[in-house]
Amino acid sequence: MLLVASVAYLLGVRTARRRGEPWPLRRTIGIFALGLLPYAVIELGFLGVYSSELRWAFSTRIALLIFAVPAGIAAGRPLDLVPGAVRERILASRLTRVFGNAMVATVVIAAVFCLFLTPVAGILRVNPVVEASLGIVVPLVGLAMVLPLMALGAVHTGTFIAIEFLLAFVELLIDSVPGLLLRLNDTVLDLIPDATRAVSWWPSMLHDQHLAGDMIWFIAEFADVPILVILMIRWMRSDRVEAKRFDDLSDEEYDEMTRAHLRGER
Repeated sequence: MLLVASVAYLLGVRTARRRGEPWPLRRTIGIFALGLLPYAVIELGFLGVYSSELRWAFSTRIALLIFAVPAGIAAGRPLDLVPGAVRERILASRLTRVFGNAMVATVVIAAVFCLFLTPVAGILRVNPVVEASLGIVVPLVGLAMVLPLMALGAVHTGTFIAIEFLLAFVELLIDSVPGLLLRLNDTVLDLIPDATRAVSWWPSMLHDQHLAGDMIWFIAEFADVPILVILMIRWMRSDRVEAKRFDDLSDEEYDEMTRAHLRGER
């Protein structure tokens, strides 16, 4: 996956430059340094190796794959490498509009984290095929939410973006609930027997679960900050676009629009 993503991105950069489009070097550095390199560290390092055995390694890996890796990849603006007409069709599609708002992101992330409170998390963790496939599926889900969120500038109205902004604040509270429940619960929730204690510092089942709750809570709350920043930027951009549209109206057009609005209220 790392090889395919790297080659596809570099080919896209070369094609964009052949079309005469400038491509800042910081974007290329960003996607490798902030996206693909962290992905390699997560999947090939400690978290990936012990994901099937340690609850906190599994939960930390999933949280980083759905939050940190997509955000880092988005720094490289891969959608901007897609030809204009194709990119516009992608951004205008119903699927992109659904995933490209904070409402869906709130529901999806809350649902993913709530799985850690059920035996499903244990099944996903110990099944080698499923556990390995999560390394591909989870980042793609995160990208499906982050890339449209960053690319869609003024698609939604200011009111809609304001609702998204409020929901993002609600997400700060929602995301903390699964982590708190894992941390405070004195019963092992995934019902999976303890793995062999490979080394002396290996945590007990309950302590392992508490560590998982701590990591989910910390990563989720920390990762919500850039989402709030992105929504604030979108709100400001949308407000400027709407203000410019009103400024471009003539006095007669503005009066007619006002009368039509008043007739609609009646």
